[in-house]
Amino acid sequence: MTSADPKMRARARTSSPALPTPALWIDLAVLLLVGAGAAWLVLRARANLPYVWDWSVIPQFLVYTDADGTWRAGRILTGVFTTVRLSLWAGLLALLLGTCAGLMRVGLRLFWRLCGGAYVLFVRNTPPLVLIFLFSYFLSGQLISALGLDIAVANLPEGLRLVAQALFGPLAQMPGFFTAIVTLGLIEGAYMAEIVRAGVQSVERGQWDAAFALGLSRPQTLVQVILPQALRRMLPPLTSQFVSTVKDSAIVSVISIPELTFQAQELVSATYRSFEVWTLVLVLYLALNLPCSLAARWLELKLRRSDRDFERAA
Repeated sequence: MTSADPKMRARARTSSPALPTPALWIDLAVLLLVGAGAAWLVLRARANLPYVWDWSVIPQFLVYTDADGTWRAGRILTGVFTTVRLSLWAGLLALLLGTCAGLMRVGLRLFWRLCGGAYVLFVRNTPPLVLIFLFSYFLSGQLISALGLDIAVANLPEGLRLVAQALFGPLAQMPGFFTAIVTLGLIEGAYMAEIVRAGVQSVERGQWDAAFALGLSRPQTLVQVILPQALRRMLPPLTSQFVSTVKDSAIVSVISIPELTFQAQELVSATYRSFEVWTLVLVLYLALNLPCSLAARWLELKLRRSDRDFERAA
């Protein structure tokens, strides 16, 4: 045997095709069983369920033409637009509240830590449905009317009215829409606060010590040193939390916000096409959330790859 023989054997092993591992065969068997079970359930449902599918009534709820031939958004598509507006505004508010509460929880002063902790504990241990009804009564039913905000919105100039309608939807629904934004933002902000707190605390203590040794104050260290590093670790869970915000927006249908779930409930009551309507709603929620989930996964892999490249370079 020569010294080159081990290298040749290693090269032969790496060039030969890899055989499937037992774990891979088990995964394939499980997938086949799950697929066969799902197909069996569908066939049994079609055979025994006395329901006649009729998709011909669905397209008019997406788009339709009025008397003068103009294309209009149907009730389902209008609900999608409302869901997108609600999720974006509530997500921004949740990010602001979550960042503030998360930084309060890692602050030096006991008062701020207690305030941030009380907010997180209160919201995370209270049913969202209770908070929805509570804020609907106090905000939409009492506070907004007492402050005259509904009258101020109704008296906006024409130019501002168009902008407000584009950003928040019909002006007549503005008080309820604001209530839904605030409530959903408060609920999601409590979970984002924990993400921010964990991200800041995950940065090594040596980073703080090095920044203090360079003469930076605590706020300067937090903004210039800690948060940029923590943000890389917080981005994937924050993106996933935004996906949860889109899904959780369905809960505001209980206070008659005309988002996607509320519009679906109204159509089911009017048409009795339960399976078709809810199947369409399922597909639309997937279309809204799947790109966000894939973006979160792509971002997580990209950050992990960049961290590995940095470690190799170091």
